[in-house]
Amino acid sequence: MNGSLTRWWEYGDSTAETLVLIHGFRGDHHGLELLTQGLLDYRVLIPDLPGFGRSEPMPAAEHNVSTYAAWLAEFLGLTGQNPIHLVGHSFGSIVSSYLTATRPHLVQRLTLINPICEPALDGNQKLMSRLAEMYYAAGALLPAPLGFSLLKSHIITRISSEFMMKNSHAELRNFINGQHAAYFGAFSSRDAVLQAYRASISSTAADFTPTIDLPVQMIVAQEDDLGSMEGQRAMFAALQRGRLDVIPEVGHLIHYETPLRAAALIADFHQEPIR
Repeated sequence: MNGSLTRWWEYGDSTAETLVLIHGFRGDHHGLELLTQGLLDYRVLIPDLPGFGRSEPMPAAEHNVSTYAAWLAEFLGLTGQNPIHLVGHSFGSIVSSYLTATRPHLVQRLTLINPICEPALDGNQKLMSRLAEMYYAAGALLPAPLGFSLLKSHIITRISSEFMMKNSHAELRNFINGQHAAYFGAFSSRDAVLQAYRASISSTAADFTPTIDLPVQMIVAQEDDLGSMEGQRAMFAALQRGRLDVIPEVGHLIHYETPLRAAALIADFHQEPIR
């Protein structure tokens, strides 16, 4: 799609309504698999975003929000069901919101997990976002062996993993660290990773959701370092047809820390009568 090979994975009931789940930056389909255990009444499709996991980068195209949305529109067209139930996590919330705002005929309902609600280049995240951009730029500019080694560094992955986790359960923390160690380095193009990071800090889901005249659910974490509760509530207040579900005592990794609770909230929302 968009000139590249996209791989996706299917779970649940193949005869049921389709839910498409879109993962975040540096992730792939593995990160959202735990959600599917609570969505067995749906046909769940999880593609790897272009440039991540086992999907190829988009050739001759900047990996920005609009090109990711164009890719997603093409993917949704291949599902055999329209409009679709759509779920996006983190950077996936930006892509999914942009897609829904610009192509509302493709989407029936939209769920945003840990939506990016505040600009990364403003406020407390500005310095860290600039440092991260320098890190990804260095990874793209260095000779390939050094660049890949830097971007796939287990030390950097472990630091970011520990930063995002909020639970104190040793077994769960070890599992999450293992998942990130195994899959955060699943990409084939350093340039695509840099472009995707720049896309992830160039806009927010809140930039697009106010224009969406469809049911939108926000599943937010009370301790998400990438989106304050004040910012999430402001985003919710601007929705035309919104639902806000807050999960306490977790951070940006809802899909790992409380996947079945999140899945139950998703299923409940997507089964609600349309008003």
